[in-house]
Amino acid sequence: MNPKLAARLKRRQRIRRKISGSEARPRLSVFRSSRHIYAQIIDDGKGQTLVAASTLSGEIKGKLSGLKKADAAKEVGKLLAAKAREKGIARVVFDRNGFIYHGRVKAVADSCRENGLEF
Repeated sequence: MNPKLAARLKRRQRIRRKISGSEARPRLSVFRSSRHIYAQIIDDGKGQTLVAASTLSGEIKGKLSGLKKADAAKEVGKLLAAKAREKGIARVVFDRNGFIYHGRVKAVADSCRENGLEF
């Protein structure tokens, strides 16, 4: 296994021991690949994804051409927050999934906060 991936998965396990999403405060999980960013809000009690958004989402896919990856991540955060508000979700627990809270992961989090999610 790639040493960077192994280190991230180790960090992820350490984080997940402390964080879990409930019905009152679901977990906002962010995954970053080299090309795309994915975010979803999960109720761990039911094991169910409540809301999801990514750079591949149909609602924003057309707007992302020509944008930098961090700007695309901001759009994903904005879309996720809007979908969460429609479902009545206001408070979440942030799960960075072992990634450093920097760059695109931070852009998603900041954008969600600016658009009404509280964490």
